Parts: sequence; C-alpha cells; structure tokens
Amino acid sequence: MSSESFYVAEIFASIQGEGWYAGYPHILVRFSGCNLECTYCDTSYARKGGVRLELDDIMRNIKSLRIKRVLITGGEPILQTGLMMLVKRLLDEGLFVSVETNGTLPIRDLTPLSHIIMDIKTPGSGMNKYNLYENLKFLKEGDEVKFVLTSRADYEWSKEKLYLIPDGIIVDFSPAYNLISPKELAKWILRDRLDVKLHLQLHKILWGDERGR
Repeated sequence: MSSESFYVAEIFASIQGEGWYAGYPHILVRFSGCNLECTYCDTSYARKGGVRLELDDIMRNIKSLRIKRVLITGGEPILQTGLMMLVKRLLDEGLFVSVETNGTLPIRDLTPLSHIIMDIKTPGSGMNKYNLYENLKFLKEGDEVKFVLTSRADYEWSKEKLYLIPDGIIVDFSPAYNLISPKELAKWILRDRLDVKLHLQLHKILWGDERGR
C-alpha cells in the first residue's frame, strides 16, 4: 500500500472539453491547490482545500470508471509532490495520461511520461509575469501550448509569442468564456493566416458551469 497522498477536488468521468483530445471520454482527476489567481478562472473551488486521498484510493476511483484516458488537472497538479508516482502507476495500468499545467512550474521530468497541455498566461490573465518560458524546450512533438485570450490585446500579444513555440507543438488559441466571441477570434486567426487551432471549451458548450461534468 502506498502512503503518498494528494489533495483532490474531484474525480469524475466526462467528455474531454479541451485540447487535441477534446471529444474523447476521459477520467478527470482535479487536484486542489494553485499558485496563480487568473482573472478568468472557472475552477476557483480547486484553488484551496480538497479531500486528502492516498494514491491507492485514487487508483481505485480511476479503475472503477473504466475509461482508458486520464486527464490530470487542477488547480495546478505539479504542486502535488506525488504526481510522478501517480502518472507512472497510471501508465503501468495501460492508460493514456494527459497533464494540464499553468506553465509556471518546471515540467522537465513530467514531459517524457505524459501528454502535456501547457498554458502561456496572457496579460489579461493577470499572471503573465509568472510564465516559465524555459519549459518550452522540454515539450515533445504532439504536446500542446494553450493561450487563453480575454481581449484583442491578448490576441496580438499571443501572436507575437508564436515564434517561441518549437516545431511539432500544437498551439491552441482559446477565447476566455463569455469574454471573447469565438466567431471574432476565428476571423482574426483567418485574417492573419495563423497556424493555430481555434480551441473551444466543449464541456462549457455541453454543460455550462455544471460541476463534475
């Protein structure tokens, strides 16, 4: 039995709403605790608190949901000291693992083991000064970088950052929920002929703000 424990906000089955694998059934493991306070945060309940669960309890929860893809998110999952151990246990079970991170903490050790979805925080988030750009060199082909845009100014700022992104990395431009029209963002991307993916939050389209879906 493992004594490693984690602070967990929720574990549930859903249709993945974000990133390259959006639309596929996933198990979401949402950890509690975050080192940022983004202006547009839609999971503020996961910033603090949570239920303390041991690794074996988390694994039992995951196995009971009988889905082969797992998304580890937060909060900020890299704050959990046992994260690497959890990822390795999931891989040993033959599961596909994605980790969604805010991009302000080192990912070097995690990148070889999992699919990474990493934010680059825009000025509109209020957190862009914390971006750890060094992380970009550790991303592998097929990993993702996500810009959440709150305004046209965020779009222009993000466009200027694209030169930093290594070849083979998927770039998502996502309109912050209810702050930018997806249609307007699509027009800007087409006008500028950007090689980025328009990224919509499918779970918001399906279930709005309903928690645990």
